[in-house]
Amino acid sequence: MLRRVALQIGIPTLLAFIAFNAYLAVNHLKRMQTIAALTLESSAIQAQLSRVLKDLTDMETGQRGYLLTENPSYLPPYTVAKGRIEADFSSLRVGLAKRTQGEQSLESQLESLAKSKQAEMERSINLRQQGYRLRSFRLVDTNEGEDYMDEIRRIVSSLSSAESSNLARFESERIATLKHAVRATIVANSALLVLAACLFGLMRRHGQVLAKEAAQSKQELAVRDLQLERLTSALSGPARSNISTINTIFRLLLENYGGFLPRHGQEYAEQIKEAAAQVERLRQDLVGSRDSESDVKAA
Repeated sequence: MLRRVALQIGIPTLLAFIAFNAYLAVNHLKRMQTIAALTLESSAIQAQLSRVLKDLTDMETGQRGYLLTENPSYLPPYTVAKGRIEADFSSLRVGLAKRTQGEQSLESQLESLAKSKQAEMERSINLRQQGYRLRSFRLVDTNEGEDYMDEIRRIVSSLSSAESSNLARFESERIATLKHAVRATIVANSALLVLAACLFGLMRRHGQVLAKEAAQSKQELAVRDLQLERLTSALSGPARSNISTINTIFRLLLENYGGFLPRHGQEYAEQIKEAAAQVERLRQDLVGSRDSESDVKAA
């Protein structure tokens, strides 16, 4: 009884452990995927910051080359960077949308400074194209553009440092999550192994007990079959002869002395006759049952 109850409790418990182990594995996998996605986002933001700074640097390089030489071949880097900087800022805004308000504010300042720097470069180039070489150089000598670039580099460096901190934090979380997943997996699998071993041993023991009980039941059934066979044999031989004798005596009694018996004697005789008939029917039923079992076994 206790073994059966233990099995009824142990098997659902084993299934629950398996489900819990799978749940832990899925949760750890989801967390690792989340950290990986955050890491990619942070790396993408740093790449976007680098592209914005490169755009402004390329524009400044093209501007100064043209101002010095008045050669239009220096302007393509300026023109190309000018065409892509808006898209780079748009990607940067999307990347920083989930960041703190402070970082988003720095991005707005960065865009404003970049526009001011572009306007300064555009003025100097226009002056040079109109033939005002000295005025364009004086505009550059005011260091207005240099101040813009210094502030732009400072903001880019600040945003990049924030993302570097995020990357370090994500890496720490990844390592901690991985260690926790390994520990949880070891503990859960160890418990699962112990429980499975206990259940296996219990099932094996239960099987041995069932086999022993089955052998004992078979032995008891063989003893009962032997007893039944002896009883049937007795009913087939002496009992049948005795019943026949009783019926003969009863018939002779009624034929020879029926008229001398009182009413109660007649009733007793009828009861004896009925009892003998019942015994004969019982005997026939037992013999017939035995013959049917023998036919089944033979088949």
